[in-house]
Amino acid sequence: MKIKVLCRNPDEYLRETKRDIHKVPRNYDPSLHPFEAAREYTRALNATKLERVFAKPFVGSLDGHKDGVHCLSKHPTSLSLVLSGSYDGEIRIWNLPKRSCVRSISGHAGYVRGLCFHPNGNYFFSCGDDKTIKQWNMATEDGVVEEPVNTILGKTIFHSMDHHWKENMFATCGQLVDVWDESRAEPVRSFSWGVDSIGSIKFNPTETHLLGATGSDRSIMLYDMRGSAPLRKVILKLRSNTIAWNPMEAFIFTAASEDYNLYTFDMRRLDMPLNIHMDHVSAVLDVDYSPTGKEFVSGSYDKTIRIFEVEKGRSREVYHTKRMQRVMCVKWSLDNKYLLSGSDEMNIRVWKARAAEKLGVLKPREREAFQYSDKIKEKFAHHPQVKRIARHRHVPKMIYNASKELKTIKASKKRKEANRRAHSKPGSVPHVPERKKPVVSEFE
Repeated sequence: MKIKVLCRNPDEYLRETKRDIHKVPRNYDPSLHPFEAAREYTRALNATKLERVFAKPFVGSLDGHKDGVHCLSKHPTSLSLVLSGSYDGEIRIWNLPKRSCVRSISGHAGYVRGLCFHPNGNYFFSCGDDKTIKQWNMATEDGVVEEPVNTILGKTIFHSMDHHWKENMFATCGQLVDVWDESRAEPVRSFSWGVDSIGSIKFNPTETHLLGATGSDRSIMLYDMRGSAPLRKVILKLRSNTIAWNPMEAFIFTAASEDYNLYTFDMRRLDMPLNIHMDHVSAVLDVDYSPTGKEFVSGSYDKTIRIFEVEKGRSREVYHTKRMQRVMCVKWSLDNKYLLSGSDEMNIRVWKARAAEKLGVLKPREREAFQYSDKIKEKFAHHPQVKRIARHRHVPKMIYNASKELKTIKASKKRKEANRRAHSKPGSVPHVPERKKPVVSEFE
């Protein structure tokens, strides 16, 4: 004889404590929920609208410089410290959580051209228009006049500098690329490749012996510190202002160009960029990668900051304020949450990397709600309404008009080329891929 018994486990329907949420039994059979897609679509639309409502990216500003900010440097071990150098030769150390200046140093006569930390963060280097490289301690006694620990006098003006990621070595660039040992007053190695001046230099964070530099002859040059001669060189149609290496992919770097675009290259194949990132309407002056290597931030002469995803050609975000002038330098914080920008009107601004992100500690329920809304936004990202709201940005009239004009110029060039091809002998006007157009030549 069979006896049917109802079995109820209290764990399935009772709360453990009074503070918990009531447990609701759910049947996930799709046939019982015919309007699930419609409900989720409405939620995705509302989540996208709310994201735009709460998009307030500006966190605060660090003011105190008496001239325009020319360079920034992140502390390698501390999230709260940042260095800035200005046109009047002043170097400032900032405490980001307090938004206050910790120390002010009169470092150089003329521009501070470059700043870089030693990997342990105990001291830093600066170079300037006065042809000197100076080493400074991070910790000093109160009331003592700031004096550099070490001063190296160079033969020419230094335009930029960067420190090796592991060893006690740093590189400077000007008329030559010089590699220095911290304990010596003369460069260990010098590289030249027929260029008048070299504007910026960066060490590769993964393959730490590799250097990338941009020259005044529109070239991007690659060097190996262990070798005696430069490795490779690519010449573009217009000059590159600086480059940034991807921290996660050793061979990838992005160059900020004068032709309003950014070019992502694979150093193993320089004849064509992997991607062209367009949206700026004036020369791009600086670029820096996020620690994840999936995004980068760029600062431009058009007074805006843009955030690009590495795989995409258009920016996902644009930041601007009424007072912000030409953006000379940008940095992405090592916790992947904030951006720093230094501009001509003597201010350093702190921005959120994700404009609508809520700052501070999140409760578990809040975190789950944000994760759920992110997922449904991703699910319906290509729906016209959701896409339109998520993509829409208000930009200053000057940028709006300039981008419209650029669009017209590009369309006109395309039309002209198509007409020339239509009225020429077949094959005489070849189709050149868009990605091959900016590269003039490559040397090894």
